Amino acid sequence: MPINLSKGQKVDLTKGNPSLNNIMVGLGWDVNAYDSGNDFDLDAAAFMVGENGKCPTEKEFVFYGNLTHPSEAVKHMGDNLTGAGDGDDEQIQIDLKKVPANVSRIAFTVTIYEAESRRQNFGQVSNAFIRIVDESTNQELIRYDLGEDFSIETAVVVGELYRNNGEWKFNAIGSGFQGGLAALCNHYGIQVA
Repeated sequence: MPINLSKGQKVDLTKGNPSLNNIMVGLGWDVNAYDSGNDFDLDAAAFMVGENGKCPTEKEFVFYGNLTHPSEAVKHMGDNLTGAGDGDDEQIQIDLKKVPANVSRIAFTVTIYEAESRRQNFGQVSNAFIRIVDESTNQELIRYDLGEDFSIETAVVVGELYRNNGEWKFNAIGSGFQGGLAALCNHYGIQVA
């Protein structure tokens, strides 16, 4: 039975489960009945950051345009352009053993593609969640439902994996940003054109 987290809650992943290596991070959402006339395209991404909170290079930003980190520690399973249907809309696989030593956290984010031109924001998105699954057993370990009612935000840091004394933990963050993907890239030290 998964642990259901609330915002700000932290939980151990590997301490009580030392054999946990391969996890799948699933992110999902629904679009509210209110329709701006444009399709919603939400995008999940992973920012692999060092102790300074920044990505060491652009390669540590894993998203639809860079699906696999060179270490193969983080693999994005591809862009879902509609978010239709139940379950995960996008998935990211993590091999905890392969995460480079200079990466202390992996932040998982969701942004709305072309949010400004399409006049869209997270106030029009509901039932957003992140879940972590042990790939060896297919068991859901953690689930965090973003109950917060975002209104003007176009990007959300959903949660992050982080190292603590050699163990991996998960932190349910749920903090919104204005400015979409560019704002997140700036936050994590990635230069955007």
